[in-house]
Amino acid sequence: MALPITDGHSGTGPGPVERSVGDTTVFAVHGEIDIAAAPRLTARLDVLTAAPSPDVVADLRAMSFIDCTGLRVLCRARSRAEELDGRLRLLTADAHFRWILRHTGLADAFEVHTSLTEALRAAPGGSRAGRASDGGRGRRALPAW
Repeated sequence: MALPITDGHSGTGPGPVERSVGDTTVFAVHGEIDIAAAPRLTARLDVLTAAPSPDVVADLRAMSFIDCTGLRVLCRARSRAEELDGRLRLLTADAHFRWILRHTGLADAFEVHTSLTEALRAAPGGSRAGRASDGGRGRRALPAW
């Protein structure tokens, strides 16, 4: 069941939509992830990452913009999921967004996939699993901001 979330934000496209695929929640974000959208996105991601072992794919393929507040929302959701032995995966093929992740030191902090099929099939930790520096969880720690 798709659940649109609207907050009157003037960004392009509708608000986030979520659906279940097995035990995974796919949370599709359309338009901008910025300071105006952050409170609503944070509230919804807090709900999605509150249960034990949450499994969330943030589908960012229709995202048109993200600022530092949006990155903070994603970092918070990832941290909350991992605290409860869960996962947050990002879904995007956007080269500019990947550039942003690299230049903010977040490229290795997230599991990033280019297709939904790939994201849903990915083993925990993605291709980085077993790395000694993070206890085998597959991602490095988030930068301290």
